[in-house]
Amino acid sequence: MQPDITPILEKLSIAGPLVGFYDAPDPAPFAPLVVPKGRQCVFRSMADWQAGNTLHLTKEKHGCGGMHLLGLTERSREDMVAFLHGEEGLKATPELMDAWLDSSPHYTPVHENLLIGPLKADQYQYLRTVTWYVNPDQLSVLTAGAIYYTHPDDLDPLIARFGSGCMQLAAVFDDLDAPQALIGSLDQAARADLDPCALAFTVTRPMFELLAKWAADPKSSLHNRFLGTLMRARGGTLESGHAPSA
Repeated sequence: MQPDITPILEKLSIAGPLVGFYDAPDPAPFAPLVVPKGRQCVFRSMADWQAGNTLHLTKEKHGCGGMHLLGLTERSREDMVAFLHGEEGLKATPELMDAWLDSSPHYTPVHENLLIGPLKADQYQYLRTVTWYVNPDQLSVLTAGAIYYTHPDDLDPLIARFGSGCMQLAAVFDDLDAPQALIGSLDQAARADLDPCALAFTVTRPMFELLAKWAADPKSSLHNRFLGTLMRARGGTLESGHAPSA
C-alpha cells in the first residue's frame, strides 16, 4: 500500500507533483500516456508530468533514456566518447570518459514498460523510485529524514553521484530494494527544463516508506524548533522556488 506522505508535503509546502518511476507489465493504468520524440531528453516531459500525463518508455520508443534505463546501445563507443568528452566536456580525456562508460551502471528492466509520471497508488507494487522536486530549504529537511533510521553500518542512506538525469532516476542507486535517497538534477544538460531553484530528491520505495514513518514521529526533525526557525526566516513557508516550471 502506498504510504501517506501528505504531512511532509503540507509541512514543507511542496506543491509540485511527486514523480514516480515504474517498471510495469501493463501501461494502461498509467494513462494518459506520452512518448518521447526521437532522442528527446526524458525531462522534456516535465510539463506533461505536471499536467497528469505519464511518459512511456519502451525499447521501440525511449528517447535519450534508452542506454541507461533500458540497456540499449544505439551509438558506437567511439561516438559516445566523442559526444560526452568532446561536446559535453564531462571528462578531462577520452580515456577517462571511456573508463567511466565501462564502470557506469544501468537499470535492468523487469517488464517491457518503463513509466515516469504522477504517482499511481494502485500501481504501487511496480514503483521503483519517487522523485521530489524541491528547493534547498526543503531538501535540507528531507535529507534529515533520509538518515533518521540508519545505523553507521547500514547502506549509505544519502548519495549524490555523477550521471545523466535519467540515470539518477534509478541506475546509480546501490540497491533499489534498500532504503536510499539521492540528491539529483545535477546534470546540466537536463536542467534547462527545471526551475533554477529546483533540485531532485529521489528515493527508493523502501526509503519512501521510511520517510512516511519519519513524518509520523513527533520527535523527528520534521517537527522540531529548528524547522520552525527556518520557516519564520522564510516568511512562514518554504514554498519559494519549490518546483520545476512547466
